[in-house]
Amino acid sequence: MTAADEAAPAAIETGMVLAAGLGTRMRPITDTLPKPLIRVGGRTMLDHALDRLAQVGITRAVVNMHHLADRIAAHLAARNGAPAITLSDERDALLETGGGIRRALPLLGEAPFLAMNADTLWIEGAQSNLGRLIAAHDPARMDMLLLLAPIDAAVGYDGRGDFMMDETGRLARRGDEPQAPFVYAGAGIFHAGLFADTPDGAFSLNLLFDRAIAAGRLYGLRLDGTWLHVGTPDAIAEAEAQIAKAC
Repeated sequence: MTAADEAAPAAIETGMVLAAGLGTRMRPITDTLPKPLIRVGGRTMLDHALDRLAQVGITRAVVNMHHLADRIAAHLAARNGAPAITLSDERDALLETGGGIRRALPLLGEAPFLAMNADTLWIEGAQSNLGRLIAAHDPARMDMLLLLAPIDAAVGYDGRGDFMMDETGRLARRGDEPQAPFVYAGAGIFHAGLFADTPDGAFSLNLLFDRAIAAGRLYGLRLDGTWLHVGTPDAIAEAEAQIAKAC
């Protein structure tokens, strides 16, 4: 093995797409259609996510489901191409982001995996953002590496931001500041060990983020491109206009 081989980031082969949310802010659309199956730019948001995983070499993906789960299962059964998909059924309980990943751990395995929200959309910059995330992942320094969108380059987002980031990429919460420059873009690299001593039921990934911040081991990578926050029915047209402009 050469020094270059030793320095190369470990390949990540497994991903998870979080598709179990209720999509409450997308009503009335989500009364009959799960949010991940809403089409933006000609494809469902779930397919956008799975295709991005396939583009960076993810061969296996777990998709969780709760709201209108039969619709999601049927859509995935008809999907062709990579990655190979395994379903994590959460119809018995809504587990939130952290609880959903914890339930899926037996399907994900022990190696680091890439997890992303089913409604995470962006227009790429010069390089694949998931590819950059995998290349930047350093488990010796990081418990998690999150993809972060600068709020001044986000479309459809009107929040106050989530994180401050220093020159090394280490993250801190907004705290008492009126605004933070970065928002979690809904994709990150995780591993099973992070979920030790977490609740059996529903909990947010924010629990893990705060643990990692306390240990000085939560890191971020700035998204290159335009993040599209598709949170309401009105935001669909805005996102599609941005996609059309980029083509």
